[in-house]
Amino acid sequence: MLALGYECLTRRSELVALRSEDLLWREDRTLRVMIRRGKADQFGQGRIAFTSSRSRELVDAWLAWRGPDYEYLFCPIYHGRAIPRPLSCTSIKRLIKDAARAAGLDPSVVADFSGHSMRVGAAQDLLRAGKDTASIMRAGGWKSVNVLARYLEQAEHNVWHE
Repeated sequence: MLALGYECLTRRSELVALRSEDLLWREDRTLRVMIRRGKADQFGQGRIAFTSSRSRELVDAWLAWRGPDYEYLFCPIYHGRAIPRPLSCTSIKRLIKDAARAAGLDPSVVADFSGHSMRVGAAQDLLRAGKDTASIMRAGGWKSVNVLARYLEQAEHNVWHE
């Protein structure tokens, strides 16, 4: 779930709203994801996002475990069983912090993680990887360079280093 949220640069509300029908399995072993409505998309036009083959494998494994006939892509687990309702946005924030702790990050760093960390981190990582602003805006659904700039202002990126 976190890999999909990161690669699709989702807000937590967009991630919990995903349904299995929003995914298209592509021949190149990646996923095409329809993010139906976001904060900046009040008319529900949606945006398209793509994943790596690794995230597709993780989603495939989740779906094999979860089973069919669930409305939402991600759902809570209770006593080792999937519950047929969507996750809450608060759950996403908790799962992000749990993953950061499990990765061995310093507790002071973990405290800074939020439900928006996937989106912010992915945008900053794309900048560090040399992706241009237009590509980052397209991937995250930003319509304003000014808004994207706020996401990137804390990114450490040395333009002189190749």
